[in-house]
Amino acid sequence: MRETFFFFSFLYFVFLLCGSLLLSVGEGFSNITYDHRALVIDGKRRVLISGSIHYPRSTPEMWPDLVQKSKEGGLDVIDTYVFWDLHEPVQNQYDFQGRKDLVKFVKTVGNAGLYVHLRIGPFVCAEWNYGGLPVWLHLIPGTVFRTDNKSFKNKMRQFTTKIVHMMKQQNLFASQGGPIILAQIENEYGRIESAYGPAGKSYVKWAARMSTLLGIGVPWVMCGQPDAPDPIINTCNSFYCDRFIPNSSNKPKMWTESYTGWFFHFGGSVPHRPVEDIAYAVAHFYQRGGTFQNYYMYHGGTNFGRSAGGPFITTTYDYDAPIDEYGNLRQPKWGHLKDLHKSIKLCEEAMIATDPTYISLGSGLEAHVYNTSSEACAAFLANTNIQSDATVIFNGNTYYLPAWSVSILPDCKNVVFNTAQINSQATRMKMRRPEPETSHQTSKEIAGSCGMIQTAWSWVSEPVGISKSNAFNASGLLEQINTTADVTDYLWYSIRTEIHGDEPFLNGNQTILHVETLGHVLHAFINGKLAGSGIRNSSEKFTLEKPITLVSGQNTIDLLSLTVGLQNSGAFYDKTTKAGISGPVKLIGKRGSLDLSSNEWTYQIGLKGEELDLYKNSSGSTSPWISENLPKNQPLIWYKRNFDAPDGDDPIVLDSTGMGKGEAWVNGQSIGRYWPTYISPKGGCEDSCDYRGPYHVDKCFTGCGLPSQKLYHVPRSWIQPSNNTLVLFEEMGGDPTQISLAQRQVESLCAHVSELHPPPLDAWESYRKMGQKSGPLLHLECPSNKLISKIKFSSFGTPQGSCGSYGHGMCSSDRALAVVRQACVGLKNCSIRVSTETFGDPCEGVIKSLAVEVACT
Repeated sequence: MRETFFFFSFLYFVFLLCGSLLLSVGEGFSNITYDHRALVIDGKRRVLISGSIHYPRSTPEMWPDLVQKSKEGGLDVIDTYVFWDLHEPVQNQYDFQGRKDLVKFVKTVGNAGLYVHLRIGPFVCAEWNYGGLPVWLHLIPGTVFRTDNKSFKNKMRQFTTKIVHMMKQQNLFASQGGPIILAQIENEYGRIESAYGPAGKSYVKWAARMSTLLGIGVPWVMCGQPDAPDPIINTCNSFYCDRFIPNSSNKPKMWTESYTGWFFHFGGSVPHRPVEDIAYAVAHFYQRGGTFQNYYMYHGGTNFGRSAGGPFITTTYDYDAPIDEYGNLRQPKWGHLKDLHKSIKLCEEAMIATDPTYISLGSGLEAHVYNTSSEACAAFLANTNIQSDATVIFNGNTYYLPAWSVSILPDCKNVVFNTAQINSQATRMKMRRPEPETSHQTSKEIAGSCGMIQTAWSWVSEPVGISKSNAFNASGLLEQINTTADVTDYLWYSIRTEIHGDEPFLNGNQTILHVETLGHVLHAFINGKLAGSGIRNSSEKFTLEKPITLVSGQNTIDLLSLTVGLQNSGAFYDKTTKAGISGPVKLIGKRGSLDLSSNEWTYQIGLKGEELDLYKNSSGSTSPWISENLPKNQPLIWYKRNFDAPDGDDPIVLDSTGMGKGEAWVNGQSIGRYWPTYISPKGGCEDSCDYRGPYHVDKCFTGCGLPSQKLYHVPRSWIQPSNNTLVLFEEMGGDPTQISLAQRQVESLCAHVSELHPPPLDAWESYRKMGQKSGPLLHLECPSNKLISKIKFSSFGTPQGSCGSYGHGMCSSDRALAVVRQACVGLKNCSIRVSTETFGDPCEGVIKSLAVEVACT
């Protein structure tokens, strides 16, 4: 043991001296190191662009397309967390199947020719339930998360080691010829480290030492960790990281979470981040010396099942990302960032050779120049002012800089990209819904029209209160998480009380039920009937008070406490996160009250329907499903109906209109919690969002006064051509006959390009060499298997409005529609030069633009 200890200690000392990790040498192997400028791959510094895709938030069938679209968007690296609770749901019982197949995901990325950043954590935050740490770990006596705690460190080492060994066994680290060039240990611990005192500091050192000694042969990073020990690279997570400085002059400037949007809450509006601001933040980061940046998220995906954290984080994790929840390109975000990436790559030779030189161009105006002895030169010009556009002189030339923008000059002369000038197409999406049923259609015809739900609904009533044989009694009110171990959202609290009619808490036969709870939602039933419900707001607890009627003799009070995702971050969150009824529980009248809190209660973990696996496609003579007298708008009802798959390959969406709150399954797979009755506030949204100025999470919203989420992704790989089963558990009351399936499709493509926009990036080098100036191109491209069928709008001059609502301005060429129609109709894609040579000049001396909207079929 002593010899082993000294060997690993010596190895760690060597790593510290080197400041990087030297890898095995061999055919197909890569040597990944780093210096103060960049990651160094096989001896060459690299400027790298990364994007986060979390494998369990999509399906294995979606992975190749998501990765390919990422590659086409200009990414070099795919970043993913590793989700401990997903892979070890029960202590020492592991699961890496289906959406959990981490090895397959890493290989999918590698097969596409991209690198991987494996963020093991194993704490991830990620708006994931309990931050990705398993609840069973919290139940081990004496365990405290994320600190110098022996029990926690042993389990963390065990899981981290398992993941590393899995990757090694498949030769997936770059040192073995695989795609993994970076790994992360811990996650944003620097934000809470001080709360743990000296134990926090020693934990950071332990985590660094533990991970380094695993010998993966590629660098480790700690994001948001200013005191990350050498050789661990500390990185930045924020909306802006241009001013970030690593904690050592030997480490590169890396940005591991560049937020493309934000997550959603049930009860909240939908956040949005303009792409002009994202492009500005990213360009400014590379301008000021950054060489690795990762979009969080590039594809957000879906919180299937009960994986959403919170509380109250929605099932959708779309994140306003460049690739939307369903796998479609979000335009113009994806396209504008693709152009940014091309522009940055044109500068790579100069950027990796030297540090940038700063030049002031005026108040809020700056240039950073990468100039080398080999005559490679690249420049970034920035206008950091929020309101004022500017004209600057740089290298003897004049440049126009819109407010809050960066221009990129790969040769220090010609602008190829400005972050505020979008030259990519925009996409308007629609939900194609089934044709309404008519008396002349058969159920098969209805199904074929768009995969409409067919056959009659059947149902099962969930019993109120105690119905399972494993119910148990306990004195007092139990905390929910410790009781259920989070295997379900539901915990029943049940008690009986004898009423004689002369109790001081009665007013006639009525009284007030008073319940104080830490739960997220509470439903109260008196003698089997719903008496009232409550939802927790932003505070840690809430009180439900409802007038109730009691009868003479025995009365049963059943309280159903619910969680809607467990807290996923914060200091000591494993100790402070609590749920369930905290008490007191009282019956209150004018002449007195009765406190039931310390009495003996009966408890039931979960629902009877969960025990019976009603969400699975079960049938037969013993099936509990009822096909008559469908109940509507009643609590605690299970619903089931069959449907055929919609035609085509467009993403499928469940519209939950008409339902209250619950969970939905398709062919036994949970598509997540639904809650369309939770409406966002009416105020706070604007028709447009000014991208200029620092972004924050409360800046830009849509969907005010509407359900936070009513559309739910149903992966196509989960359904069959016919005879699919949809199961809903409705806990509050709803009408399932109102729900429908739809397909998410492109309604139209739009582009609006000005004469002032830079020339097309793909042709920039030839224009530069020939000394030519040419107008920009407007480019349109339909999704796969579709062609441009119609020109819905076309105007060259001074068009106004936005995609879907364009209008002609005071100046408009009468040739525009004919030119665009000839260039585009019947083609999958088309490009049109935005110039007076193409359209004529309808108004001399005026800066003109071309706006086009087309339909694809």
